[in-house]
Amino acid sequence: MNKNDLVASVASSAGLSKADATKAVDAVFESVTSSLKGGNEVRMVGFGTFSVTRRRASEGRNPRTGEKIQIPASNQPKFRAGKGLKDAVN
Repeated sequence: MNKNDLVASVASSAGLSKADATKAVDAVFESVTSSLKGGNEVRMVGFGTFSVTRRRASEGRNPRTGEKIQIPASNQPKFRAGKGLKDAVN
């Protein structure tokens, strides 16, 4: 499922126009993104938790040349599925 499929599904489920469903989906994505940028996690009971973890700097290798390279530290978004989502999938 891509974003257009998600918008169509939300529109039919909620009885919204596709334009309103697009606004709603975009607003959810923006809210989750801004919360994660602020260092907060987003918990959706029964669905899962979005959080940010810090990845420390490390040393890697260029696969073509074998040369050592430095990989800088970065923040990585993570998603942990909740019990409701796990049960629905299994």
